[in-house]
Order: sequence, then C-alpha cells, then structure tokens
Amino acid sequence: MTVTAAPPALLHGVGDRALTWLDEHREHFRLTPEDHATGGALIERLKPIGELVINMQVLFREGVAGSRQHARAGQLLDFAWRELLDGGNVLAALQHDEPLSPVPLEVYAAFHELGYRHPGLESAMEICRRTTTWTALEMVPNRRLGVLNAERKMGLTPSADFDLAVERTWLGRRPEPWAVQLHIAYDVTHTVFHLTNWGEAPERIPPAIASYLALYLPAWMDGWADLEHWDLLGELLVVDACLPRPSLDARMWERYAAAQSDSGAMPVQRGMPDGDEAEVFDVVHHPTLVAAFASAMATSRALSADVA
Repeated sequence: MTVTAAPPALLHGVGDRALTWLDEHREHFRLTPEDHATGGALIERLKPIGELVINMQVLFREGVAGSRQHARAGQLLDFAWRELLDGGNVLAALQHDEPLSPVPLEVYAAFHELGYRHPGLESAMEICRRTTTWTALEMVPNRRLGVLNAERKMGLTPSADFDLAVERTWLGRRPEPWAVQLHIAYDVTHTVFHLTNWGEAPERIPPAIASYLALYLPAWMDGWADLEHWDLLGELLVVDACLPRPSLDARMWERYAAAQSDSGAMPVQRGMPDGDEAEVFDVVHHPTLVAAFASAMATSRALSADVA
C-alpha cells in the first residue's frame, strides 16, 4: 500500500495547539506542600516537569518553532527551572533525601544540556555515582537505558555499557511481533527515545532494530489508532519520525489531529475526560506533551524531505 506523507502544516498545527494548552495550564505543574511530604510523591510530580523540559529542548533543537512558539518554549523553561524547581534546589533536596534515586539526574540532565547549572546538585550526584550501590540498582532494561542516556547528556562516565543495555531491552531482542500489550508498547517507545536521546540522533538506532521497526510499526500504529489510544499512538509517531526513512503517514496523522480537543489538549484514549481543571490536567498533560514532541519531530523530518 502506498503511504502518503502528511503535510507539514498539519504536523506543525498539532504541536502549536498542544504548546498553547501547556502554556495556558502551566500553573498545574507547580509542586504543592503535599508533594514535598514524601520522596515518592515528589518523584511522581517531578516526572511531568522533566517531560516538559525535554519537549521544550526538542522544539529548540529541531528548529521548527515559529517566533511565538520559540518565545513560549523559552518562558516555560525559565518557569520550570526558576519557579517549579527553585533554581534546582528542589532536585538537590530530593538528592539529599533519596540519594540513590536516579530521578534528580534524569530531570537535571535535560536542563544541563540547555545551560542550566546547580553545582551542589552535581557534586551530590557524583558522590552517589561512585558507589557500587549505584551500579547495582535493579531496573528494567529500558529504565537503565534512560539513566545511561542522562549520564551521556551530562558528559559523565557511564555506569554501565550502553550497547549491552540496548541488547537487553525488549526491542533489542527483536522478538515476535505483538499487537495490544500496553506495557511492552511503552517499553519499545522509550527504548527508542533513550537510544536516540529523544530523537536527536536517529542514526544511533542499530540497523537491525531500524529494519524491525520499519516492518512492524505500521501495524502497531493501526492497532492503537483503532483503539483510539492517542497517548501511545503519539509515542509511536515519534518512533516513526526517528526511523531512517519515516512514513509520516497522512492517514494516521489525520486521525491523530482529529482526536485533539479544540483547546489543544490531547486525550489519553477516546475523548476528553470530565472533571475540574486540575483533575483533567493530571490525566491529559502527558498525551499533550507527547503531541508536542511528535509534532516537532515529524515537522522537522517533513521539512528535511527525508521521507519514504
């Protein structure tokens, strides 16, 4: 079947609407006193902030943001660093309370790539990384890959072999194809994200894995689109954009764009949930961040004309 690539205007529009919604709802990223009560609660609330900064980094890196988007992204970054994280002090405090948690490293690494610095946090992380306990931490393979990528982003000596970590992932083993196993699907997408540093270096995908993805990805996207699971479909669209010859399938992108709400938020599955603003934000902030990510990557590839 011949696949027609989506036009750049369609791809860009999804991200522009998503970024507008994220900017208008930025206050819901703010940490509360209850979030600081326990390390576990704080870690959960830091994840959206880490995802936010990665998205803004991708927008800057790919160079597809217009002047309005670029200004919004810069303002969101400063807001995240200065107000949400108190100039990195929130991460430093978590590092002190949970010294073996990799979360401060992973969140800080994205800021570090963009020029933000907290010397005290860096010193505390390095002390923990020198211990054998750090390398002995048990993690699922794609999670280990994420930690190694964070170390690579900061120019640190890796705590394990990166290529071996890739081989140990589900995707690295290239097993028989699957259809609707949700957790495996997210393992696949995040393996690609960490392997390519969130789409920065698609050439890091080993040829055997790239061929495997090119063969099965269209069927996976069809399956999740039929289930109207927009969060996962968005992540799979990012994976498509990371392939040597992405499809940027117009049919798939049209379905994805049609699922986006008028406000710019993207539902997780089927339609937008009901509830007060804060509750809705907690549910849809992730798929909306994914929409911004997918849009930036796909628009960049479309403009480069490196499309199958």
